[in-house]
Amino acid sequence: MCAHVLVAEDDEMQAELIRRSLLAEGHTATVVHDGRAALDAVRRAAPDLVVLDLMLPVIDGFGVCRVIRREADIPVVMLTARSDEDDVLLGLELGADDYMTKPYSPRELMARIRTVLRRSGRGAASDRREDPVVRAAGLAVDPVRHEVRCDGAPVECTPAEFEILTAMVAEPERVFSRRQLLEVTRGTDRASTERAVDVHIMNLRRKIEADPRRPARLLTVFGVGYKLSGGRG
Repeated sequence: MCAHVLVAEDDEMQAELIRRSLLAEGHTATVVHDGRAALDAVRRAAPDLVVLDLMLPVIDGFGVCRVIRREADIPVVMLTARSDEDDVLLGLELGADDYMTKPYSPRELMARIRTVLRRSGRGAASDRREDPVVRAAGLAVDPVRHEVRCDGAPVECTPAEFEILTAMVAEPERVFSRRQLLEVTRGTDRASTERAVDVHIMNLRRKIEADPRRPARLLTVFGVGYKLSGGRG
């Protein structure tokens, strides 16, 4: 059962942990860090499920859930740091399908997501959902088989390179800072530094760019970090 899940969580480390857990389950994931961006992503991408933190900036999770329920029939799993029963009940009254109180186990969250997807009938019908491969900018990343292809040709990647590509292909045109990419590689390269991220990018360019000195896919955004240029597909 593969689905496109929107993760709305302002804690970047928590969001990345959820994203990686979803990819390991064969899902695709989009991550946003505030309520307005969450609503924009719901309207633009029509995800199969939303993982929604209550304490989002700009528009809180209650407000986001209220709008989602008014505009779309998308399952919502709420995350809350509050154990107050009134907050939980309000979230359920607004239409949340399930909730979890922080701290939580990623494994339990994935089990809850599977249950909500199965109950809603989402994540199993279309060819897109049966295919775990994420595609953008001529790249295809398969998080289940741990394979990468560039313009159809296989690409051999180190574990850290694979994690970086997985993150960037899932969100083409998003600018990732070196620190964000460093967090992406923490599970495979704990001794890595922000300088090591530059080395990983340089090595990836040798593998996926026609001319690594003039990259067309993996671009530097000066003073910020890197982005993958090119739409999905």
